[in-house]
Parts: sequence; structure tokens; C-alpha cells
Amino acid sequence: MSKVSPNLLLQRAEKEFLEGDYRMALQTYGLLLKDYPTMEEAKVGVYLSDLGIESEEEAQALFDYYQVIKKEKENAADIIDGLIESLSVTKLKLNELLVDPIQEQVEYGDGIRYSDFLDLVKSRGSFRKAFEDIMFSTKVVITDKDQFIDFVTKLAEEGFDEMALNYLDATSSLFGDDQDILALYNVVKGMKQ
Repeated sequence: MSKVSPNLLLQRAEKEFLEGDYRMALQTYGLLLKDYPTMEEAKVGVYLSDLGIESEEEAQALFDYYQVIKKEKENAADIIDGLIESLSVTKLKLNELLVDPIQEQVEYGDGIRYSDFLDLVKSRGSFRKAFEDIMFSTKVVITDKDQFIDFVTKLAEEGFDEMALNYLDATSSLFGDDQDILALYNVVKGMKQ
């Protein structure tokens, strides 16, 4: 009996992961690791699938981020591993950053207002750093079209193209045929090239 191609197994595992079937993805990534124990993508897949069973949003966000950085960085798997390990620490640090006893805070559950996020961008010195700090633990609450356009444009400018497209796809029904929103697709795709 011949072995299944590792590329086919990897594609199947990624498809299962993206469809939210984390238990099947975990098994498929496990099969890959059995035959290819040093395959970094399979290791990351195991970590993220396991995380996805408990926290789907965090796992999907990390998966999207991994897809972006694996093309740019040789140590992408180590970066994701470190992020997973420090996820709870990041949440605590974020809470400390956002607590301002002088300023009245509006409760948004697990999210922060876009204006508060922009303040975090200023304090961190870059959109990318601020977004990486919160992307796994906090939602950015966007309340109008201009904020949405600004946010998606900045995501694309910072190399989070796939994530920007996912936001557009997820919210397309909210904006209908709004030409400004539809134009964002071209902006994001233009930055990908």
C-alpha cells in the first residue's frame, strides 16, 4: 500500500481546519506528523486545531496570520508556537494597556472601540504591532462605514491581505452594493500584487 502524498494530506487538513472541523483536521495533521515528524506546517496545524476545539476565533485568526508570515519568515512556525504559548499573557497585558481609570470606558464585552484601538496604535507606534497584540484576544468594534474602510485598508497596507478580504466577504451583506465597500476589494487586491 502506497503512502498518500503529503501535499494532498496537507491540503485536506487545511480544508478541514478552514471548515471548522478541528477534530478531523487534528487527525489529518497527526497522520502527516506520523510519516513526516519534522513538517512545520503539520506541527502548526496540530497546535491550531487543538486550539480551535476550544477557541475557534483565535485559531482561525492565528491560521490566517500564519498563512501571511510563512511566505515571509523562515521561523513562522516558531512565531505561531510562541503566540499560542503566550496567548493568555497577551490577554492580561492588553487588559492592563486598556484600563484607564480617568477615562470612562464603555463596555464592549471582548472588544474595544475602534477609537480605542487607534489610541493603542499610537502608543505601540504602528498599526501592525497594535493589531498583532490584540488579534487573538480582542475584537475591534467598528460602528460606521468610514471606520470599516479605514480598518480594512490598513489591514491590507500592513500585509494582512487575506484577513482584509475575509472581513470584506463577511460583511458584504451588511453594506449591500455600496460602491465604497466594493472598491475596497480592488484596493486590497492591488496591495497583494
